[in-house]
Amino acid sequence: MACVDVYTKNNQIIIEAHKGSSTSSTKKAVRAKPSPTHTLWFPPKPSPTPKPYVKRTYTPPTAKPRTVTRTANLSDRLTKLVPTAGIAFQPEFEALTNVPVIFWVDIPKLFQSRVRIIGETVDVALRPGFIWSFGDGSMWATTNTGSAFPNQSITHAYAQPGTYAVLLLTTWNGSFTHNGAVRAVTGEIVNASVATVTVVSAPTRFTK
Repeated sequence: MACVDVYTKNNQIIIEAHKGSSTSSTKKAVRAKPSPTHTLWFPPKPSPTPKPYVKRTYTPPTAKPRTVTRTANLSDRLTKLVPTAGIAFQPEFEALTNVPVIFWVDIPKLFQSRVRIIGETVDVALRPGFIWSFGDGSMWATTNTGSAFPNQSITHAYAQPGTYAVLLLTTWNGSFTHNGAVRAVTGEIVNASVATVTVVSAPTRFTK
């Protein structure tokens, strides 16, 4: 059975799977069979005194044992990135004081990914949470992605004219499913997005 773990590192999703490691070594000592003993006979040279023949035996060197090693290690690691939120707002130019500005983000409410790793299927599901800092000291925490007019759900009105840096922190948390078991993803992913909103004073009208 494979061991699967999903965690976050450097604002990325890391999926690791291990199916154990087994090393099977087959050692076979292969020894060369000795060759039959050869007897070499040399006829005596012509000599007044004949010499006896010389008997020589050849023995080949012994072959060293050969070792065959086979290793099976099934493990892998995959990396996934979550989408980065982009800040959108209306009106895009010169919002008016005391008139709500509409904000939203262009990412899904649910990030899902199915991966195949060493023959195993892993389903990852993450949901985002948001912390808005509107640049004038006001903050708002929500799990809503918001939307444009006329279905707006995230708005903020500025009391004074000026240029405001809007900061959005997106935090991803979730779980993964493997072999029917659901487990939490270890850690979280946090991304930051910034946008600039320019606010001007509303025109003044005099009536009689």
